[in-house]
Amino acid sequence: MLPVVKRLGQVDYAPTFQAMQDFTATRTAETPDEIWIVEHPPVYTLGQAGKPEHILKDVGIPIVKIDRGGQVTYHGPGQVVIYLLLDLSRLKIKVRELVTAIEQAVIDLLANHGVTAERRDGAPGVYVGEAKIAALGLRIRNGCSYHGVSLNVDMDLSPFAAINPCGYAGLKVIQTKDFNIPLTAHEAGEQLSQHLLQQLDQKNG
Repeated sequence: MLPVVKRLGQVDYAPTFQAMQDFTATRTAETPDEIWIVEHPPVYTLGQAGKPEHILKDVGIPIVKIDRGGQVTYHGPGQVVIYLLLDLSRLKIKVRELVTAIEQAVIDLLANHGVTAERRDGAPGVYVGEAKIAALGLRIRNGCSYHGVSLNVDMDLSPFAAINPCGYAGLKVIQTKDFNIPLTAHEAGEQLSQHLLQQLDQKNG
């Protein structure tokens, strides 16, 4: 059974994070998987092992410490974020396979619009050339995943300059708009969620 896709619109980060934790903590073996498509107001999120020194200056954007892997990233309007609330043991998918599937969904979406993207060993996410276009971070609890992937679509990228994105100093960040891909964040979310469902269907098939 494929996950239920929920479109939550623009929502504050902290209550969404709490909702993901609550959903995962209370789900049972019968709970359907869910995919949440959201945008967030400006926020920095600092992963479990996140080092505060990767936040280079205070630009007035709130910082939320969270429990996914990875370092610091930025979320803001014009970036689509997709959260994957999946029972991996039921799907019989390993974490590494899920990461690969998420990256492949982004790569396939971009390929459909004529842009060649790739993954990098040891640095989760999706890159076009030297620049990062999608960031990825997951938490697995009791065999179930939450958090997910963010794709830069049509946003103000300047807040990334105040951090070392994902812990990499000077990492260039780009967005689909830079390649003249005519998608809003909402449209990108719809297309990316379909690619994610395809990937999960193949893994599960």
